[in-house]
Amino acid sequence: MKLLIDKISSEIGTILIVSDRKRLCALDFADYEARMLKLLQKRYGSCDFQEVENPQGFSSLIQAYLQGDRYSLKNLPIETGGTPFQQQVWLALQTIPWGTTISYGELAAKINKPTAYRAVGLANSLNPIAIVIPCHRVIGANNLLTGYAGGLERKRWLLDHEGIVIHP
Repeated sequence: MKLLIDKISSEIGTILIVSDRKRLCALDFADYEARMLKLLQKRYGSCDFQEVENPQGFSSLIQAYLQGDRYSLKNLPIETGGTPFQQQVWLALQTIPWGTTISYGELAAKINKPTAYRAVGLANSLNPIAIVIPCHRVIGANNLLTGYAGGLERKRWLLDHEGIVIHP
């Protein structure tokens, strides 16, 4: 599979943006590139990458989000792969509005699986398109900052960026 990749600098590190020429299929941080590659290989098998600037305009839209445009990521064409359960979780994540959070238990209830909060957390951790699929908006039941595949400091930055203050 031939995929397009761009790297953009940001306050939270270098961001990798991967496209299949039509849809965004991965967004991760450069220091987690191995994790991203493993998920892409699981989905597509062998992958070849062509470095390009701003594939399908996705990089510009991510930069607009990072500069405070709360609408720049709406309706981006994405391709997540994943199991039906993971896809269900990732779809539900996309309904969490900018500037709000929910707990893992609330997310599990949202997909009509109220006891599956641990499975929801695992699906969250395997989200292939960070930021666009806003898994950073899911926090612990006691309003504590918990788990983020890109690191808790990035999660805190993303939440602060959206006006959400989480106390340590």
